[in-house]
Amino acid sequence: MARPSGRIIKNPFMSLTPSPRSLTQFFSVSPPLTSLFSSKKTSPSLSIFILSFLFSFTFLGISIFRFFPSSQDSIHCSIISPTTSPISSHPLPSSYSQIILTSLLSGINSDNKIQPRVGGTAMVPLPVHLVSGNLSEEETEFWKQPDSNGYRPCLDSTVGYRKRSGKISKEKNRFLVVVAAGGLNQQKNQIIDAVVIARILEAALVLPVLQVNMIWEDESEFPDIFDVEHFKKTLRADVRVVSSLPSSHLVAKQTIVTQIPYGVSPFWIRAKFFKQLNQEGVLVLKGLDSKLSKNLPSDLQKLRCKVAFHALRFSKPILQVGNQLARRMWIEGPYISLHLRLEKDVWVRTGCRTGLGPEYDQIITQIQKTQPQYLTGRVNMSYSQRRLSGLCPLNAFEMARLLKALGAPQSGRFYIAGGEPFGGSKALEPLAAVFPNLVRKEMLARDGELSPFLNSSSALSAIDYIVSFNSDIFIPSHGGNMGRALQGHRAYMGHRKSIRPNKRTMLPFFEDSSISDEEFSSIIRSLHNKSMKPEPRKKQRDNDVIAYPVPECMCRHGSGSF
Repeated sequence: MARPSGRIIKNPFMSLTPSPRSLTQFFSVSPPLTSLFSSKKTSPSLSIFILSFLFSFTFLGISIFRFFPSSQDSIHCSIISPTTSPISSHPLPSSYSQIILTSLLSGINSDNKIQPRVGGTAMVPLPVHLVSGNLSEEETEFWKQPDSNGYRPCLDSTVGYRKRSGKISKEKNRFLVVVAAGGLNQQKNQIIDAVVIARILEAALVLPVLQVNMIWEDESEFPDIFDVEHFKKTLRADVRVVSSLPSSHLVAKQTIVTQIPYGVSPFWIRAKFFKQLNQEGVLVLKGLDSKLSKNLPSDLQKLRCKVAFHALRFSKPILQVGNQLARRMWIEGPYISLHLRLEKDVWVRTGCRTGLGPEYDQIITQIQKTQPQYLTGRVNMSYSQRRLSGLCPLNAFEMARLLKALGAPQSGRFYIAGGEPFGGSKALEPLAAVFPNLVRKEMLARDGELSPFLNSSSALSAIDYIVSFNSDIFIPSHGGNMGRALQGHRAYMGHRKSIRPNKRTMLPFFEDSSISDEEFSSIIRSLHNKSMKPEPRKKQRDNDVIAYPVPECMCRHGSGSF
């Protein structure tokens, strides 16, 4: 059994130091929501006309989007321009594709009508493109999507779990508060575990507090980033989620647990906190990142997936802009999303060289010397050792070489996700020299669309997430929380192609000048063939079901799908 390495301290809530506004949720009572409905009498002839119109429109919609109806279906749809293929110059007259194109363009030009398409409660990506034309064998293989092998979302819980749900979902005496720190996707991981821990402790969950991010100075709160009502509604059969603590539980001081061992089990959580929670009524957990074991009972693994892929939907303003930008990328043809980890803080934290030359590397080294607390793990390793161990992000030159070896066409369109690169445009020059069609969200957005989010790195990251989620192919330059989250989310929604650079194995070949370009490309492609099929989760310490939903959250012949 794991033993705590930290301490339990008594502190008032205000000592948590989340965003200045975030604790107000504990002292506020949300007003009841009301809905107004009105009905008017309609003439029979008008009713027939309306019904006929709706029937025709529905039939047309079903014909066009026949692959969209449920979140568990793999989505593969041929989308081409009215006159030419996105890749080929061969004319492709198609009334079918013209209807789709017209529909999408009308959606793009009618901002108020843009709504995320959902199957059940999950966000459904735009269809992958059918890429055809005069392609090389390598390019054809590059665009090829994985075979789902029949895997679909499968979140049916056991009878015992469902029986306990009735009581747990109505809990009014025990409340769990979680303070989530870090960037957007790090916070998402903690929110997912917060729901699972609330379930383990049979407690109601107060909307998690998002702590002020000291690196990006982001003061966003939960409702700024996520759809609160959707979160509550989706989880109502699993845990009770409340916006604030009831007045009966507002006391001067609460127990705040600041440190928890890594990889604790549900048994440890219950043995450690259940009695205390019964006595005090409120438990506050802080510093939860990666503390709950990745290997949980089946019901709790499915709950993790339910939170990640269904409940944690972005707020409507973020979804609207993210979907707008995704459609603008998508309408021009197939595109690849690259999550490039080239920001200054990434170079500082990883202890890696930027690839931009001694002048830039010296800036990073100086920051590391003055602020050594930002350098994460394995501080005694040299730069070369860290790089060959796969601990460094691929720089723009390395990413360009990887893409070329994988068969990416030079005319391909790339969406660049991530923050401002250290070194600005200079950082992307080696990539742009080989693949000139690079697009960032600032280039896609129209006047004022990003303005509401400029002070929120979490919101901007969420927009990148949405555009990357809809891409035909997703490739991160470094592991990280966003890369793992998108890898799993895309697998869950139809096994869309995600390529994880096998840095530890491939980088020695980057150094070997005796290998021909043809042999190099063959080696690199063989190292990444796992992207062509669903990859089951291995029960290792760091293998998360959110990154590998097969087989715990997906099954081939399960009777029930979410």
